[in-house]
Amino acid sequence: MDIEAALLREVHADFTIETVRIDAPRADEVLVEVLATGLCHTDLAVRDGVFPVPAMPNILGHEGAGVVVAIGAAVSTIGVGDHVALSFASCGVCPPCGEGRPAHCDNFLQANFMGRRPDGSCTHHQHGHEINASFFGQSSFASHALVRERHVVKVPNDIPLELLGPLGCGIQTGAGTILNHLKPPAGSSVAIFGAGAVGLSAVMAAKIAGCATIIAVDVQPARLALALELGATHAIDGREADAVAAIKEITAGAGAGYVVEATGLPAVVAQGIRSARRMGQVALLGMGPMDAPLPLVLGDLMTGAMVRYVIEGDSVPHTFIPQLIEYHRQGRFPFDRLIRFYDIDNINDAVRDTESGRTIKPVIRMRRRSTTSNGDQP
Repeated sequence: MDIEAALLREVHADFTIETVRIDAPRADEVLVEVLATGLCHTDLAVRDGVFPVPAMPNILGHEGAGVVVAIGAAVSTIGVGDHVALSFASCGVCPPCGEGRPAHCDNFLQANFMGRRPDGSCTHHQHGHEINASFFGQSSFASHALVRERHVVKVPNDIPLELLGPLGCGIQTGAGTILNHLKPPAGSSVAIFGAGAVGLSAVMAAKIAGCATIIAVDVQPARLALALELGATHAIDGREADAVAAIKEITAGAGAGYVVEATGLPAVVAQGIRSARRMGQVALLGMGPMDAPLPLVLGDLMTGAMVRYVIEGDSVPHTFIPQLIEYHRQGRFPFDRLIRFYDIDNINDAVRDTESGRTIKPVIRMRRRSTTSNGDQP
């Protein structure tokens, strides 16, 4: 069928809204009419060539939510009409997938970034030419997405679908890093560098975990103010203060027991590592240039702190996304406060507002069709 999609035709270019043809679902695939898709910094990293994909043009988007309109013959857990959120792709057959750790799939790069199905076939075409898609197994900057059953999470019908897409990546990454990976005990201290969507999700999760000291570091006063409203106990403006010294002062000289670095900026990554206490844990989440050197010296690592890059919050989407939805129902995870909506025709405005810091979490709404949600607009 023909669908509408936002295409990226070259690095650093604007998205263009075009018509492309999408395959019918294979036996293990689900066709989803997309209502809305979160715009993530990973989309921008690909647009800017920081994280290269094999070829252009490409359909990005990897935080989709919508309604199932068709299923393949072998699909058994998802039905037509189901409300679903879409998450990252994993192969399902490698040892990490077999151990229930899909974010560490041995085939993660191929499954999420190569623009093809796992067998190398192309899902999207235009005028007889192949269009790279299957981004994170979904390419949801489009009116419809073709997704393997494995990557589709059924969600309750009474939650506005337009809100739920970001749970599939950015928000899941921040919250999951706290709740699934670091698992700080109640009463512990956490420092979070970067108060964007990922960092603020970590702030909310740290409050859920019962952390006594939650320190947010950013350079935008409005984001720091929001961090305090969402659960941070301290806010540090990195332009006005030495963040490492301030964290040490707040923690009586010890440093934070747990550190989340969500900017990907090498200088800030180094600050995060230096701000950890002895035998602390540092989780790196931000995506910067892959070859960027870190401004560290050997002595910075002689604290015994464990430093690890965390992917997708070490989450299993089928269990963690419903968990986050339940926290939201309880009023403990108000992630909707991060979101600003944009129509698909204004996707480039959403990009610019993200880059300027005006918007924390843009969500791109697709054009309404007859099969979409019966829920109210948020």
